Amino acid sequence: MKAFFREFKTFASRGNVIDLAVGVMLGSAFSAITNSLINDIVMPFLGIFTSQITFSDLTLTIGGAVIAYGNFIQAVLNFLVMSFVIFCMVKAINRLHRKKEEAPKAPPKPSNEEVLLAEIRDLLKEKQS
Repeated sequence: MKAFFREFKTFASRGNVIDLAVGVMLGSAFSAITNSLINDIVMPFLGIFTSQITFSDLTLTIGGAVIAYGNFIQAVLNFLVMSFVIFCMVKAINRLHRKKEEAPKAPPKPSNEEVLLAEIRDLLKEKQS
């Protein structure tokens, strides 16, 4: 049993797992912000044009079944907004990485061996001439 917990501790303390946990936490917080944006700002604005306050009230009743297609419309809008924002963030991050890579790098300083070999080469050239 001790070996199991030791193995779990090793697994959980890896950088990948911690990064993933942080990403999930930020993702859920970001999801709450996006849901608020859609439900509290975008949908009431769209409700002006559709004479509805929110799409979640839109339903269709067939027999005894109630199809809440308004909730589906809101979920699709949440997905589209979240996807667009994530796309913009990834694009900005990639642009920053490209700028770092494009920065001119100073030529590497020659090692001691290279300096000695260059001196030997120059001495040999002098002897030949």
